[in-house]
Amino acid sequence: MHKFLKASTATLALAVAATGANADGHALSGDLVIFSDMSNPAPRATMEDMAARFGEMHPDLNIELTIIDREAYKTQIRNFLTANTPDVANWYAANRMRPYVDAGLFEDISDVWEGTLSEELASTKGAMTLDGKQWGVPYTYYQWGVYYRKDIYEELGLKEPATFDEMKSNCQAILDSGKKCYTIGTKFLWTAGGWFDYLNMRTNGYDFHSELMAGKHKWDSDEVRATFANWRELLDMGAFVDNHTSYSWQESLPFIVSGEAAAILKGNFAVAPLREAGLDDSKLDFYQFPSINGDVALAEDAPTDTFHIPSGAANKDNAKAFLKFVTSAENQTLINNGANLGQLPVNANSSVDDDKFLKEGFEMLSSNSPGGVAQFFDRDAPAEMAKVGMEGLQEFMVKPDNLDKILARLDKAAERIYK
Repeated sequence: MHKFLKASTATLALAVAATGANADGHALSGDLVIFSDMSNPAPRATMEDMAARFGEMHPDLNIELTIIDREAYKTQIRNFLTANTPDVANWYAANRMRPYVDAGLFEDISDVWEGTLSEELASTKGAMTLDGKQWGVPYTYYQWGVYYRKDIYEELGLKEPATFDEMKSNCQAILDSGKKCYTIGTKFLWTAGGWFDYLNMRTNGYDFHSELMAGKHKWDSDEVRATFANWRELLDMGAFVDNHTSYSWQESLPFIVSGEAAAILKGNFAVAPLREAGLDDSKLDFYQFPSINGDVALAEDAPTDTFHIPSGAANKDNAKAFLKFVTSAENQTLINNGANLGQLPVNANSSVDDDKFLKEGFEMLSSNSPGGVAQFFDRDAPAEMAKVGMEGLQEFMVKPDNLDKILARLDKAAERIYK
């Protein structure tokens, strides 16, 4: 645990830091207590610097920052939201914040979103909204999509697919060349969740997917069966590498590095190890998961980290000023650069590092994905449901004929878990 009191030295201060005033033109004073789970070295330094810069803007404000180990934070958050309550706390978007919203532990901050912020953060507004109100603000996210061997596609005369039919046509050509279409490692289950997320959002749309994760739809429904039918088309083609239950996602990467598989559906965190393994940008490229149902807008998996104001906070005005600072285009540009978090700013007016994949991801999430931003299967569903669900998804990939049993089991689990 780390305590930080108001900074006494300037650190990469933004141009507005010299004003000593909040977004409404008023200087802040009193206290601001922040609890953060940004405990790894780079995020910790980023969080400390962000608090320091805000302190430079408000020299009469006493800032106390407590950084808690990320895993410990998950077990402690409910306790400190009800006792020893901070003014600002880190957490996650969408259904991961629902328990604290439903329990009355997070403050409604819809007023913070009024004006231009709703436009600047439009890609995640849905993920920050429950019951028509906003309960936090985002500060970073990263894209998911298909990372593929550009040189293999060029060799086979293939183009990035815009539709599922084109995706399957490409896949058949890749299979005919003696390669697999996709590498995946499902030993730790969650990777199968990414495939379900995309196939379900492309088949049924973001709203249906979000509601399914919240327990509002049956797994054994026509809509979900349509998703699995699309998935089965790829399975029956033999699109995925064999024995994927034996591999972690890292252990599945050699298949794309060697060219035995042509692509992987993954988050942007896969780029660094692929580059380190020898795939430079002339060989590695990226495309948005293609459309399946033209009637639904394209939604994306983009796990989003957030700040919230606990309902029991003592200094809510100071906390709201900090949240406005956090979401500013300038601050999000700075904290997400390669020297800090190395991820994507949510604010559409921010800029990103001169990195091919960050630029493509930023463009996709800021401009090309009006359909919503999901948080990933094991964040959008309750933990127990996520475990049962991902076990079923992995089983389906190996034994697709078991679908009826899998769906019945998931519905039975859902009845108990969501009750």
